Amino acid sequence: MTASSSGFLTGLEAASFAPGTVRVVEVDGRSLCVGLTEDGRWGAIDNVCTHDGGVLGEGELDGDAVECPRHGGRFDLFSGRVVALPPVRPVHAYATRVEDGEVVVELG
Repeated sequence: MTASSSGFLTGLEAASFAPGTVRVVEVDGRSLCVGLTEDGRWGAIDNVCTHDGGVLGEGELDGDAVECPRHGGRFDLFSGRVVALPPVRPVHAYATRVEDGEVVVELG
């Protein structure tokens, strides 16, 4: 992906993203779980569950929580904090927005 004026472009066209879903996206060598809530807010967290290595971007988004498809652990899409066990360690969260129709993630 390439850098925009203040973040990294994900290659995702915002208009192609369904509300209430998450996807796996590779950005600047990092695997991220990017999501769009039903109320139109964008978020991104690291893509690997801290419990058992599940791929969070293959899970489901319920409100603000991303559910890991392996054991049902949940992480907040905006803060990365654990909101349901079995994971106990949070994942990193990244500010995310739309710029010129493309999803942009702040990696810094």
